[in-house]
Amino acid sequence: MTPFQLFLSVFGVIFVAELPDKTALAALVLATRHRALPVFLGAAGALAVQSLIAVVAGQLLALLPARPVHVFAGALFLVSAVVMWRQKEDGDEAPAKDDQRAQSFGRVLWMVFTVVFIAEWGDLTQLATGALAARYQSPFVVFAAATLALWAVAGIAVVAGNRAGKLLDPNVTKRVAAVVFAGIGGALVVGWL
Repeated sequence: MTPFQLFLSVFGVIFVAELPDKTALAALVLATRHRALPVFLGAAGALAVQSLIAVVAGQLLALLPARPVHVFAGALFLVSAVVMWRQKEDGDEAPAKDDQRAQSFGRVLWMVFTVVFIAEWGDLTQLATGALAARYQSPFVVFAAATLALWAVAGIAVVAGNRAGKLLDPNVTKRVAAVVFAGIGGALVVGWL
């Protein structure tokens, strides 16, 4: 697989998996209450740090024998697919309008960074990023693709939240992500990837 093909693959998998995620929902909700730029920058910073942590963890896994790592990564994708498929839809409650005066740029940025950073720990996309980094031995490509995919979803969530509209049906994207994860997991377990 060329670096460009790997980039596109990782980007696609992480993008689809992140769409129905709690991190995207957090960015969307925060963007309904605060200005878009500090919300996006806070989310983007947290997601970049979490991607770096995932890639480093994946590189440590890569020190192990290849076949067991591939089977483990495949099993992780399969479990993630089942979790995504079975996950109950979050409530459709609209957040209450924030009547308080606007908070400072820096304060909002750090608040969003903290919320997203905590929400992303142990997240399926973080685990997938680590598994992909372990599998493909291209940490920079995996990091760049995963981070850009997460930023793209955060950007969509911030724009949607800022405009208080819904762009995507979370159930459909969750189901698509589950099917993609199952396909990748099965391919890793049988050795096709």
